[in-house]
Amino acid sequence: MQDIHLIAFTHRTSAVQDIGQFHLADDVRASRLHELKTTIGASELMYLSTCNRVEFLLVQENEIDTLFLQRFFRALLPQATDSSIDSATNQCAVFRGEEALSHIFSVAASLDSLVVGEREIITQVRNAYESSTAMQLTGDTLRLLVRKTIETAKAVYTQTAISRNPVSVVSLAWRKLRALNVQHDARFLIIGAGVTNTAMVRYLKKHGFHQFAVFNRTLSHAETLAAEIGGNAFPLATLEQYRQGFDVIVTCTGAAEAIITPDLYRSLIQDDTRKKIVIDLAVPNDLDPAILKAWDVNVIAVNNLQEVAKENLKEREKELTAAQEIVAKAVTDFRTDLKARQVELAMRNVPVKVKEIRDTAINAVFASEIEQLDDASKELLNRVLNYVEKKYISVPMKMAREILLDEARQN
Repeated sequence: MQDIHLIAFTHRTSAVQDIGQFHLADDVRASRLHELKTTIGASELMYLSTCNRVEFLLVQENEIDTLFLQRFFRALLPQATDSSIDSATNQCAVFRGEEALSHIFSVAASLDSLVVGEREIITQVRNAYESSTAMQLTGDTLRLLVRKTIETAKAVYTQTAISRNPVSVVSLAWRKLRALNVQHDARFLIIGAGVTNTAMVRYLKKHGFHQFAVFNRTLSHAETLAAEIGGNAFPLATLEQYRQGFDVIVTCTGAAEAIITPDLYRSLIQDDTRKKIVIDLAVPNDLDPAILKAWDVNVIAVNNLQEVAKENLKEREKELTAAQEIVAKAVTDFRTDLKARQVELAMRNVPVKVKEIRDTAINAVFASEIEQLDDASKELLNRVLNYVEKKYISVPMKMAREILLDEARQN
């Protein structure tokens, strides 16, 4: 279990806007992660990126020290300066073994989230694993670990009240917007049609807003969202030519750099001098900070939702102890599961060897004697050998698992 490591940047270690530098854009993600995995010599790798965290789950033998982290970040961020590499090395949180398990279990159970009790994170963890698996980065250990992670998160959600009256980053943004008394005829520009923006727009539609223009890199995704909310869909590439005005921008894309630049904002706002609202839920931010110096903009972003999130944590503190007990038990259980799996892998050749022994006995050692048997006797012998073969395979596995369980109980 000491081969399991985790390198994390979260709202606890870094400013939310700083976490964005570790987000890998879609077009470079696979190649960059494969290069990273090769450079550090990891056997398995999983990459998780959300609105307030970027984490790397590794299976590899070496201890993670300063030199390892420097190699890690140089492979991850090949264009970064030495000072940026040093900053990343100093900022990240590193976990190993049971601490790594406890951390990833807590993440999926939303105990380590900006908004405690936000159930979206369990889906994000599952999607991160599936994406990493599709890129052929994961293996048997992470398969077992993520399965236990999802199982643990579900237990926390069902056995505690940690997610009762759930509050998400999206709902916090909605609360901020509602406090600004935006009129129902407000014009919304929706940039990005992913999970976060879809959830945000559903809030808006539910509360009476109806003027939406949806822009997305993949037009079909924009069309799907626009059809649901009664809006219009456009390719993201045409955003600069949009001239129908807006009151609120809601943006959340996976871009590595700000996509709403001063030039783009100028083309969108034209001669309109009224104060606008931008809800920026992307990490890194989609809105270029230079815009705030030149125009009157009310920004609602992930980083300025943290104070509201602290209030959310206070409301759920009494459930944390129960949730943490579930996580602690899951860590202990996974230790046994991993040992059992190691026994399975070590004994996976047993069925082959048993079959070889059986075939040698029938076709060589006792071939002449068996040939003298009648058909009924041969059939009986075959049934006896099948029975013995199955027992020779199952009994050792069962005994090994019982020994592991006894060890776990004693510990």
